[in-house]
Amino acid sequence: MAESGEGLGTVPEHERILQEIESTDTACVGPTLRSVYDDQPNAHKKFMEKLDACIRNHDKEIEKMCNFHHQGFVDAITELLKVRTDAEKLKVQVTDTNRRFQDAGKEVIVQTEDIIRCRIQQRNITTVVEKLQLCLPVLEMYSKLKEQMSAKRYYSALKTMEQLENVYFPRVSQYRFCQLMIENLPKLREDIKEISMSDLKDFLESIRKHSDKIGETAMKQAQQQKTFSVALQKQNNVKFGKNMYINDRIPEERNEIVLKQTFEEEDASEEEVLTVQDLVDFSPVYRCLHIYSVLGDEETFENYYRKQRKKQARLVLQPQSNMHETVDGYRRYFTQIVGFFVVEDHILHVTQGLVTRAYTDELWNMALSKIIAVLRAHSSYCTDPDLVLELKNLIVIFADTLQGYGFPVNRLFDLLFEIRDQYNETLLKKWAAVFRDIFEEDNYSPIPVVNEEEYKIVISKFPFQDPDLEKQSFPKKFPMSQSVPRIYIQVKEFIYASLQFSESLHRSSTEIDDMLRKSTNLLLTRTLNSCLLNLIRKPHIGLTEDARHAAEGEIYTKLNQKIDEFVQLADYDWTMSEPDGRASGYLMDLINFLRSIFQVFTHLPGKVAQTACMSACQHLSTSLMQMLLDNELKQISMGAIQQFNLDVIQCELFASSEPVPGFQGDTLQLAFIDLRQLLDLFMVWDWSTYLADYGQPASKYLRVNPNTALTLLEKMKDTNKKNNIFAQFRKNDRDKQKLIETVMKQLRSLVNGMSQHT
Repeated sequence: MAESGEGLGTVPEHERILQEIESTDTACVGPTLRSVYDDQPNAHKKFMEKLDACIRNHDKEIEKMCNFHHQGFVDAITELLKVRTDAEKLKVQVTDTNRRFQDAGKEVIVQTEDIIRCRIQQRNITTVVEKLQLCLPVLEMYSKLKEQMSAKRYYSALKTMEQLENVYFPRVSQYRFCQLMIENLPKLREDIKEISMSDLKDFLESIRKHSDKIGETAMKQAQQQKTFSVALQKQNNVKFGKNMYINDRIPEERNEIVLKQTFEEEDASEEEVLTVQDLVDFSPVYRCLHIYSVLGDEETFENYYRKQRKKQARLVLQPQSNMHETVDGYRRYFTQIVGFFVVEDHILHVTQGLVTRAYTDELWNMALSKIIAVLRAHSSYCTDPDLVLELKNLIVIFADTLQGYGFPVNRLFDLLFEIRDQYNETLLKKWAAVFRDIFEEDNYSPIPVVNEEEYKIVISKFPFQDPDLEKQSFPKKFPMSQSVPRIYIQVKEFIYASLQFSESLHRSSTEIDDMLRKSTNLLLTRTLNSCLLNLIRKPHIGLTEDARHAAEGEIYTKLNQKIDEFVQLADYDWTMSEPDGRASGYLMDLINFLRSIFQVFTHLPGKVAQTACMSACQHLSTSLMQMLLDNELKQISMGAIQQFNLDVIQCELFASSEPVPGFQGDTLQLAFIDLRQLLDLFMVWDWSTYLADYGQPASKYLRVNPNTALTLLEKMKDTNKKNNIFAQFRKNDRDKQKLIETVMKQLRSLVNGMSQHT
């Protein structure tokens, strides 16, 4: 009974499944059929029986339908066979009718074509008679064009061409001879273009040859105007008793030299002032521009002119290799450039559209960048302050000349500030030699004077004021050696030399005072101070203990600065997978440098040498630690840590080699203890020990700050995300990656705890 009950229950279910199969898409049959297999054990067999019964029913229905429509299908085929016979008969009749129509229309077509041909001939004869009446004026005008071309009356020829094209050719344009004439006109225009272009090329060659003379003339005129302005200003200053810079009067001979340094004076007699038009004939460019304008090809002419002038500009801007050796080389360079832009300014104002202000500004900006680069490069070779001063005067006149033509020159004066620094450096080197000679020649004994005349001579050189000394009777001694007044005089000479460069820079007196003050401070604090420090090394000269301390401090500072220069050469690949196996080149060079320096320090007092060595090692350790924790460094691989460790090992070996005698034990090595403990922690990955012993006096990693460790670990974690640095951890055990997260979490807790405690 149970089985029969189950059978009865499955039959309606099978009927539902069959209905779904018949009504749904074939793509959805799978889930429906799966329900048959997921049902009772015998459901599949019963379903198949039900499916067979359903198929038989559908077959019977199909057979009934075919039987019902069979007779209609047979009747339709019979009707089609009857229609085929009638269709064939109709086709034959249509073909015969078409043939008879074609035969009947041939004669009509022939007669119609004859009529059309006759009418066309009649119309053509009439047209030819009319057009022939127009041929004679065209031929006469074309003959006139030939005569104008032969006589080189190109502008008249162009006007004749316009008349032919606009008036005469349209009347007879359909004739072959007219087409030949039309085709010949472009060739004639091209001939005129070529002749005009030849004139333009001659013009360009002419202005190229005369650029030096044009520029020299323009700069002389600017210099004369400037000389007049300077003289007028000096008269005003004298009239009102003004002295803008220093109390001591600058000798007039200095000013005359400055004013005459740029160009040699020509004949004493007055010369006629030359202009650009006096040196260059601009008529070819006017004619060429006019012809191209008439031809409607003004843009081509403008483009060609600008292109050629840009090429000439590049040639003009290209300096000679030995330009920096003499002032004449700079002068030729400047006059060519000035001549080029004076011509462009003239073209801008006397022509319409050949060059525009935007074009000249663009050309000038390009040239100015090149000029600044050239001057910056070549001026760096100048070691003679007199040559640098002459270069400055040339640049000022060059800038003033072009500024008078409307070109912006602020960047040139900015360049002069750079050259001013170089000029000051050359002056400092020159005066360093002067100071050394003064110190070498000095006997370091008080200056004796036996009478009032000798006393006034010393006072005139150095304004020394001492009431007690003035009350003393002769003979007496100044509390200084001969080097003091000589140094004072040379400092004044240095100020005079600096002032010469500061003049004509279009700066206020306050700015010039600042420049003089800075350069003088450098002379005193660097050059003179360096010469004084060198005196310390001479045992026969007794200096005060304050000066000796200053010298020692300078040693430490300069040594640390040199270490910074070497460290800046470091070029680590922070994402390397494996170390190079040897220490970095920059570090080995630095260590070799320190070894040689400390060997030289053997003549210094032992404490000074030891302090310098310890200061250098501590500074190097701090620089390496800062490099490792730099905020701009976002990723560090384990390979980079290993490479960095090799460099620190070399530092430790250097410290242990006792570069300066007198250190006890591993005192010098302790300068790198912070780096050593931090790198050991990451090299052996000993986080459990670090976290367990943190804060204990006997901790193995006592010098490792949690914040430092966290920062470095985050950099390595970022590398893991992008470059797969910790792939070895995931291969061995994925749980080790979780260890990193756990360590970082505990480090953050330590850092937060430190912050709260603080």
